[in-house]
Amino acid sequence: MTRRFPLSALILLAGLSACATPVPDRVVEARTPTEHYKATAEARPEEIRLAVHAQGLSTTQATALAQFAATWANAEGGQITLWSPVGGPDAQAAFRTGEGARTFLIAQGVPADRIAIQGYDAQGDVQASLRVGYMRYEAVVPKCGQAWQNISHSRSNDVQQNFGCAVTANLAAQIANPADLVRPREMGPADASRRLTVLEKYRKGEVVSSAKDAQAQGVISNAIK
Repeated sequence: MTRRFPLSALILLAGLSACATPVPDRVVEARTPTEHYKATAEARPEEIRLAVHAQGLSTTQATALAQFAATWANAEGGQITLWSPVGGPDAQAAFRTGEGARTFLIAQGVPADRIAIQGYDAQGDVQASLRVGYMRYEAVVPKCGQAWQNISHSRSNDVQQNFGCAVTANLAAQIANPADLVRPREMGPADASRRLTVLEKYRKGEVVSSAKDAQAQGVISNAIK
């Protein structure tokens, strides 16, 4: 004999089964931050060419090389390579230009161990130049607004592809050194003098913190607004 249940009991069982239904994974993923766009940078060569002179660097070349060294320092570039032509211009003139460029870069603050000199085949070109270059990073700016969809018709609550694109594009356009997107910066030297000062005060039982600045103290106004 078939047993019949009251209508109210059937409704209660249906409600309990609905509460026990697990939440689909796609809903959970839709609430997580989008990863469609990430700020990245690509390594690209930065290079200038200097004509070979028998007397070494010219005034114009020295000015260009100084700007090159400043750009290298701002970008925290790595090794600078001087490619000297072989089998083209006069060998002595190529040597003087290359050595003059190396000495000038060192005078501009580039460490000597960051400069390398290599030869390249000029293939008989007497006008072949001295090439000076290093690898720098350039931020990759994404193109936004290419795949917008009608978000009002989204029934699955999925993340839209363009969400976060504008933030990433602004970050890539404003960052001072795109290499920061790829690797951390090198640590600077420790301040040994400050460390000795703090240790000396600590041994004497004195306060080791910096003196308070009166201008940095805030006062709450009692004025009636």
